[in-house]
Amino acid sequence: MSTYPLRLADHVMEEAKRAAAEDNVSLNQLLSAFIADGIGHRRAIMSLSKRAASGNVDAALAILDRAPDVAPDPGDESVEALGASSFRP
Repeated sequence: MSTYPLRLADHVMEEAKRAAAEDNVSLNQLLSAFIADGIGHRRAIMSLSKRAASGNVDAALAILDRAPDVAPDPGDESVEALGASSFRP
């Protein structure tokens, strides 16, 4: 296991301490989990970016052109189609 002296803004440290207390874990456990989660997200984004760079836009658009023009299933409507006042996250 490695150690690293990490400097955090005071308000970030206070939020981290509060979150650790709420989750009943040590500050070290909380920060380690957040860092691991962030690295996982970064890896996923990098992987998706690499795959997207090798994609063929013309082929994707040709597939979409062959898709039937049908109404979406209930619940699959776009936010624009529903209207902003109907949207509930």
